[in-house]
Amino acid sequence: MELHCLNTRLKTLAVFRGVLKDPVMEALCACLTQAEALEASSAYAEMVSRLYQTDGGDLGRHILRIVLEDENAFIRAIGRGETPPEYMTRSVETELETFQAAAEMTPERLKAGLDGGSSLPDFGVSAVELAAEYRRRTAEIGRYGYGVYAAHHMFCLDGNGQPEPVLRPDPVRLADLVDYERERRLVLDNVRALLSGRPAANMLLTGDAGTGKSSTIKAVGNELKEEGLRVVEIHRDQLCYIPALLDRLSENPLKFILFIDDLSFQRDDSNYSALKAVLEGSVSARGGNVILCATSNRRHIVKEQFSDREGDEVHRGETIQEMVSLSDRFGLHVSFQKPGKDAYLDIVRTLARWKGVDRPALEELAERFALSRGGRSPRAARQFVDSLAAETAAE
Repeated sequence: MELHCLNTRLKTLAVFRGVLKDPVMEALCACLTQAEALEASSAYAEMVSRLYQTDGGDLGRHILRIVLEDENAFIRAIGRGETPPEYMTRSVETELETFQAAAEMTPERLKAGLDGGSSLPDFGVSAVELAAEYRRRTAEIGRYGYGVYAAHHMFCLDGNGQPEPVLRPDPVRLADLVDYERERRLVLDNVRALLSGRPAANMLLTGDAGTGKSSTIKAVGNELKEEGLRVVEIHRDQLCYIPALLDRLSENPLKFILFIDDLSFQRDDSNYSALKAVLEGSVSARGGNVILCATSNRRHIVKEQFSDREGDEVHRGETIQEMVSLSDRFGLHVSFQKPGKDAYLDIVRTLARWKGVDRPALEELAERFALSRGGRSPRAARQFVDSLAAETAAE
């Protein structure tokens, strides 16, 4: 395809028009547009400079990635389980041919006739099959998703309640966690039910600090991301955004955990009512692809004081029941208890073996460390072994 023809076809995209906003594609179009050799050389160098900053400087791989991640009318229709109109499907096929031609563009073709062509930088061009890969992704859209959810699997909410990707998520995996197999199996089985389209329950993980509640959710998210699971972390003061978020996610082909870490409320906390309303409305029933998961160091979530039991309300018992009943609205409650001495030392020995730490009186040192940290826990065990590993590395 001639450069002028490719430029025209890129500028007349319809379905994938948003791809033209990509910095590399902007620079490539500018390079194809420039008429004067000096300006074209500068435009070429700008394009290569931008390409060097992403995807290893490989044009073919870059175009493949941005096409697969593009959120457009066609892919949204597929995600909703609809059949796009035939004319839109034809447009997609034509535009994928255009991208294929762009992905096959070599440095030699672009530099031909440019001033200083021999001294201009090169870039990589991996062989890609755009149409075949796009068909495969759309056929398995429940695993891959589209848009930002295709590129990332861990998210948080910004100040406006919009999901934004976590660029460096905690890499913890289930294999990194020791003990609590029964508790993690309950969580994992429930999430697998969600992924398979079976009924799944909202989850409440409670127990002592440092027992691995949050790590379990992050590890499950990392473990099952290739099966179509995404995790969106929501802070307590962002609970008001959940209804709008549910509406947006309900049409998404992926499955989501809305994760609230370290949850607790004061009695008059307005966020309490917001969460209660969401739970009573059954999160999983609204979209079928979302469950709520909260962790808390408190069994009843709402902080209760003795004055609450000694108040002057006529129906004081009903008030107390209302305060402690929020946890009962979670369909699955998993308790992570602080380990006893034997379990704690087993965690220490296992982690020490994994990290190649061999110290005399290991168990005695581990007990002293736990005492200095306020008690035994998997977190204390990991911190203890990490400290020994750091000492070993420094010796």
